[in-house]
Amino acid sequence: MPTIQVLVLLLAVTAAAAVIAKRFEIPEAIVLVLSGVALALLPGLPTVELAPDLVLLIVLPPVVYSAAVAMSWREFRFNLRPISLLAVGCVVFTTVAVAAVSHWMIGLAWPVGFVLGAIVSPPDAVAPLAIARRMRIPRRILVVLEGEGLGNDATALVLYRFAVAAVGMSSFSLGKATAEFIAIVAGEIIWGIGIGWLMLRLRRAVRDPRTELTLSILTPFLAYWPPVHLGGSGVLATVSTGLYISWNGLRLISAATRLQGIFFWDFLMYVVNGLVFLITGLQARTLIERISGTPMIQLSFSAASVCAVVIAARFVWMFPATYVPRWLSASLRRRDPSPPWQWPFVLAFTGIRGIVSLAAALALPFSTLDGQPFPARDLILFLTFTVILVTLVGQGLMLPAVIRLLDLTKEGHRELRADRAEEFGARREAVEAGLERLEQLASERSLADEIVRPIRTRYHDRLKHIVRSSDGDDGHRKLSELDHEIELQLIGAERNHVNSLSAQGKLKDEARRRIERELDLREAKIANEQAQE
Repeated sequence: MPTIQVLVLLLAVTAAAAVIAKRFEIPEAIVLVLSGVALALLPGLPTVELAPDLVLLIVLPPVVYSAAVAMSWREFRFNLRPISLLAVGCVVFTTVAVAAVSHWMIGLAWPVGFVLGAIVSPPDAVAPLAIARRMRIPRRILVVLEGEGLGNDATALVLYRFAVAAVGMSSFSLGKATAEFIAIVAGEIIWGIGIGWLMLRLRRAVRDPRTELTLSILTPFLAYWPPVHLGGSGVLATVSTGLYISWNGLRLISAATRLQGIFFWDFLMYVVNGLVFLITGLQARTLIERISGTPMIQLSFSAASVCAVVIAARFVWMFPATYVPRWLSASLRRRDPSPPWQWPFVLAFTGIRGIVSLAAALALPFSTLDGQPFPARDLILFLTFTVILVTLVGQGLMLPAVIRLLDLTKEGHRELRADRAEEFGARREAVEAGLERLEQLASERSLADEIVRPIRTRYHDRLKHIVRSSDGDDGHRKLSELDHEIELQLIGAERNHVNSLSAQGKLKDEARRRIERELDLREAKIANEQAQE
């Protein structure tokens, strides 16, 4: 079947799966993977094989970059300790645990066990975050999950490269590998920040939304590809670029570009994630064909052992990583008191594996450095797919019930009410800042009362009618050129005040982005009216 027809069919199935997922309130990722498995087992349909380079070099960079840009830098920095303990510590711990179990219980050589461990160690946050956001669990759990999802792929891919290189080698130097790991981390962070700085300046220089969006598409690949070519993971560089742009883009990216970019990246990530999960399920036929000669009892035992250790290792790591640092540090206890046990439990339950694990398994070479066939390659592929299927479908379907049993939604709704009150307060203060700027302009320029009075009235009306869904600006009066200039000045005053509240930690980034989008819409409306005059 021609490639274009296969692509259209995959898009149609993706859309249908989205409808089913919404109807039954099931995460789309689960429906897509199961749909892919079902299609793969139907006779007569073409085999769709996932090219590992497509995921690792084409799909992964924009996915990681968009998640990093959407991340709040302030919240990421505040939660850097728990994020690092999961993104680095838990990945390393899981890798070692899987290697040990696969060596002692399955009979794999230690280097091969470490390859398998590195492949299945990084969780995928897409499905659990979709569930957690819908159920309104506490914000900090979401931030930790988001942050972990940004960093764990980098750790796992670096470990993966070391482990693959170690297979077939007569000796392996832990000290040398550690030094290389530190060099990779430092180099990628510096490279990522440099790319972020450069691309923001280029985008500010061109001042054209279409060109800026083109540059935004290029950004993750410029951040990702060079480190990969030099032996790194590329993920950490891409994360650094995204976080840098998230923190500094507000000053350097125009309102028109932000409005178009939000829609473009949201749609792109929706299509990419949907196709990736669907194609993951479609790999079932290929994997079954490859391991058809292995006894089913052996496969079942191996799969059960690896799945059990992958799930258990996260629980074993989570509770000590949450509470031991606080037991050891009094200052940490005062600054960041211990959370209730339900928080680490639900974080431990979200260890769902995804496309990065499958792509890494598919990218395994067919031979080692000394020319021998890569040991247990087909078994590693089968075990990786089984871990993805068990964690995504099993834990993913159980997660809503676990969240309800732990009664986490109550705290999440309290946070939501408090955040809404904070946001409404910021909206009122922003409008008041706009009024203050209006009076300054009226005094400085000796503006006529017939110009100032309608604007002042509109701003007072906004103060009276601020509601949850808007900032109360429902006026549609035709504005003159002078009105436009004044309105842009007032929008600038509102934006500066909102950004000041955010910088002081008095306004959450999520609320700031909502207010910012409304200010961008008002600015875009003025630009459109000016273009029509």
